[in-house]
Amino acid sequence: LLMVPSDGNFSAAIAKGNHKAGEVQGQTRQHALLINLLGVKQLIVGVNKMDCDVAKYGIERYTEIKDEVVHMLTRVGWKKDFVAKSVPIMPISGWCGDNLITKSTNMNWWKGADVLVGKEKIHVDCLLDCLEHMVTIPVRTPDLAMRMPLSGAFKIKGVGDVLTGRVEQGTV
Repeated sequence: LLMVPSDGNFSAAIAKGNHKAGEVQGQTRQHALLINLLGVKQLIVGVNKMDCDVAKYGIERYTEIKDEVVHMLTRVGWKKDFVAKSVPIMPISGWCGDNLITKSTNMNWWKGADVLVGKEKIHVDCLLDCLEHMVTIPVRTPDLAMRMPLSGAFKIKGVGDVLTGRVEQGTV
């Protein structure tokens, strides 16, 4: 699972499960629960390793994993309607690059997914389509007073105390 923190909030996540194992792994389940609790509203699921000897770029294995992922997401608290309409579950091969930048010719059965983003329906064929057309940048408020929760304090020799954190609103 890849979570994309921006401006201090987790606003988007990409779930990547290993279909070779034949089931959704516990850590994937925990991450799905965590991002739901964090309030993530943008989720992309990639069924990886479609090029391996088990899947052989086949729709049967993809459908099996997709159904299990949908079941798992709803079990950990994602709304079934949201998962069905707003979460693309796409077959990918990270090793071969299938459905990452462009639609793969190795999976002719994959026709893409129609995804509801707000009130607009968009069509996505690959991960890049999702990142370009689905994921939106959170609203920023640069004109308000700066607020920066601290995440660390370090003593650096020759420099002094250095505070780290993220700017929630405003500008530095």
